[in-house]
Amino acid sequence: MEVKGWSGERRPSRVINVGSVPVGGDSPITVQSMTVTKTADVEGTLQQIYALAAAGCDIVRCTCNESEAAVGLAQIVPRSPIPVIADIHHQYKMALAALDAGVHGLRLNPGNIRRPEHIKAVASECRDRRVPIRVGVNAGSLDPDLYEKYGGATPEAMVESAQRELEYFAEVDFDLVKISVKASSVPLMVEAYRQLAEVTDHPLHLGVTEAGPPPAGLVKATAGISTLLMEGIGDTIRYSLTADPVEEARAGRQLLEALGLRERKNVDLIACPSCGRAEVDVIDVAQKAMEAFGERQLPLQVAVMGCVVNGPGEAREADLGIAAGNKRGHLFIKGRNVAVVPEDEMVGALVEWAEFIHEHGTEAAIARADTARAEREAEKDRSMLLAEQGDDANNTTERIVEIGRRLSGDSAS
Repeated sequence: MEVKGWSGERRPSRVINVGSVPVGGDSPITVQSMTVTKTADVEGTLQQIYALAAAGCDIVRCTCNESEAAVGLAQIVPRSPIPVIADIHHQYKMALAALDAGVHGLRLNPGNIRRPEHIKAVASECRDRRVPIRVGVNAGSLDPDLYEKYGGATPEAMVESAQRELEYFAEVDFDLVKISVKASSVPLMVEAYRQLAEVTDHPLHLGVTEAGPPPAGLVKATAGISTLLMEGIGDTIRYSLTADPVEEARAGRQLLEALGLRERKNVDLIACPSCGRAEVDVIDVAQKAMEAFGERQLPLQVAVMGCVVNGPGEAREADLGIAAGNKRGHLFIKGRNVAVVPEDEMVGALVEWAEFIHEHGTEAAIARADTARAEREAEKDRSMLLAEQGDDANNTTERIVEIGRRLSGDSAS
């Protein structure tokens, strides 16, 4: 099926390697985040990096803003489970120190390090070590002359900033580069990346900078990043949230899975929005299920449905689901009823069956079930609910009739 708005074609780009992780070309789109600990705090930073990796982060960035941070990086890099990029602020010598510490990449902001000789010194060292650089253009810190030339932070100004940096790199024969043109404005960010994608084949790192705290920050970041990914633009992403960075990694991974750009790693929990027929507090059950699944790596789609009347049918494509009815939970696999459990055991049963399906497969799970009994009990509860509530649990028919009366009355007048 052709999906409107998605061509299925990814923008061609070069491939660079950040440590052992390829970025660009046909490589999987990667998830990045940044530690918020002091880099000099080696153990604290490593603890956060391991938490990020467990949440789906592929590449991590650590600040290198002082000599103590560079020393910390020398101890962090060999013990990190994922490649480490050093974030460089204004001092180019910190970039050279980070390279000595063994980092797998650098992030430079052209608006902060502007002297050509310093830029080329870092690029030359990276060339010799085969270490990539991300040119991190930010709408809030452009070179002042670009603000003046374009009358502010415009897509054109951001793209020119990146191109200037590439020209300096070219002078020392360095091309292991990925680029970002981030802004806190979603339309500005999207247009800047679109223009950049037209003038370079370097891999692009997507992000809405300073997106803010969830949920608004999640909405802004998703709006910008997903728009570009669905156009085939983007090779690596970061959610810049005012929150625990683990939330950034988790959101990035979930976005890629939702768009079908990465294989599912953890549970995709879907739930009905509830209605007059719901037999349980769907929000509460869904939240408890999310907590129970936690970081379990069960790449399944799991459904929580409010009633047994419509639930199994509406979520028939889910690998596993549960629907409430008559103080009981009816478990179903691919829309087929397989078990009945007490209402207070619904979440535990979901986890148990999910683990079994993950290990043994759907057919084995159905084979172990007494499907005849489960379907019989589900039909009994469906019939009871229909008898109590009727076919129209939301009183839609009455509403439609009332609307008709009102409109007829208005017409008569």
